[in-house]
Amino acid sequence: MKNITTVILLLFVLSSCKAQSEKFVVVESTENQEGFPFVLPKEKPNRKMSAAMERIYTDYEAPQPQHNELFSQFKYTELKGFDYNGHDGTITRRDPSKTLLHNGKYYVWYTYRNTPTPPRGADMSNDTIPSSDWDLSEIWFATSTDGFTWEEQGVAIKRPKKPMVGWRSVTTTDILEWEGKYYLYYQGFMEASGKRGDDCPVAVSYADSPEGPWTPYNKIVIENGKEGEWDQYSIHDPYPLVHNGKVYIYYKSDFGEKPDKVRMQGLAIADNPLGPFEKHPLNPVITSGHETSLFPFRKGVAALVYKDGPEHNTIQYAEDWVNFEIASITELMPYAAAPHVPDAFTNTEDGRGITWGLAHFINLGGKGEFHSKLVRFDCDLSLDIHDPEMKEHRVKHKPDVYFRQGLSKKQIERLQSESLKSN
Repeated sequence: MKNITTVILLLFVLSSCKAQSEKFVVVESTENQEGFPFVLPKEKPNRKMSAAMERIYTDYEAPQPQHNELFSQFKYTELKGFDYNGHDGTITRRDPSKTLLHNGKYYVWYTYRNTPTPPRGADMSNDTIPSSDWDLSEIWFATSTDGFTWEEQGVAIKRPKKPMVGWRSVTTTDILEWEGKYYLYYQGFMEASGKRGDDCPVAVSYADSPEGPWTPYNKIVIENGKEGEWDQYSIHDPYPLVHNGKVYIYYKSDFGEKPDKVRMQGLAIADNPLGPFEKHPLNPVITSGHETSLFPFRKGVAALVYKDGPEHNTIQYAEDWVNFEIASITELMPYAAAPHVPDAFTNTEDGRGITWGLAHFINLGGKGEFHSKLVRFDCDLSLDIHDPEMKEHRVKHKPDVYFRQGLSKKQIERLQSESLKSN
């Protein structure tokens, strides 16, 4: 017993001496360290640095945004070819799919609503009056040869008859190409949006051509979660990609109760486009974002994570397609980004990135005339181009951009009341 005690005491002393020695080395090396170089090194220097300086070398691809392949600003352009009925709120186009290049033409699918009135809320909705911008909608498609001017082709997915999945509304679609066939995944609403948690499981239709005709599978392909699970009420924005010979569908769910509702992203994987899909055990895999927008990049996958959550306005990357890390922070990211992803379905291990896509703007129209419109965005998130203008990290906005984010009436009243009290 005495020998054991002696050994333990000896180990403790040696450990303490080692710790003191390391502490001494750190202090001495820092004290003798010269100032940081005037020219920011491209590679991590061999020196002690603050947490902030460590982070720009370990967390990001490059210490300066302009050298980061996963950093970009976003530029926007009006699209030609779409009519919005004088912006009176009766027509909306929103939530575009990834664009697909087929036989020299770009195809896009999107949520299309054409109703006698603009949205009037869940309580005033009926068979013809929509509760929300995406209620009583169908999925339409358009084609283009340049990505700027589009020709609307009409309906792709009609609302089925009650009680089939999507009888109330079919929305927020995205496209998959798999072994010569085409699959449109979409949300199928079974009641007016806003009445109970936007219950809309994922449905799918398939065709031999992007032109259709589309055959509904008439089954739910990704079920809501079990009671008490994060995605028990909703699975939104299905977004398919092909990886490792499998179909990866990323999706969003709204969970928690107001005012603490949370939006995060999950992943479901299948060997076949019609399933069965198995949800990843680490879900949610992205802690922020509203719509799902991803693209293969090098060996992994990148995600545009805008709006909602602690990591909004970031571009993230997961080499294993599951464990995402922040790759860059940016601004004015596209709403409902639907990038053109040439290698979305090629099973690539060398994703080249994206340079453009479609998105939507919301809150158009005057009071009581709410609707959305499709727009184009351009960026440089590609390994194959270098556009310095897209990489500028100081963007100047006109004053009206800031003033539009003004105080609410309630906030003004509070401030005035506080001012009176202080006097």
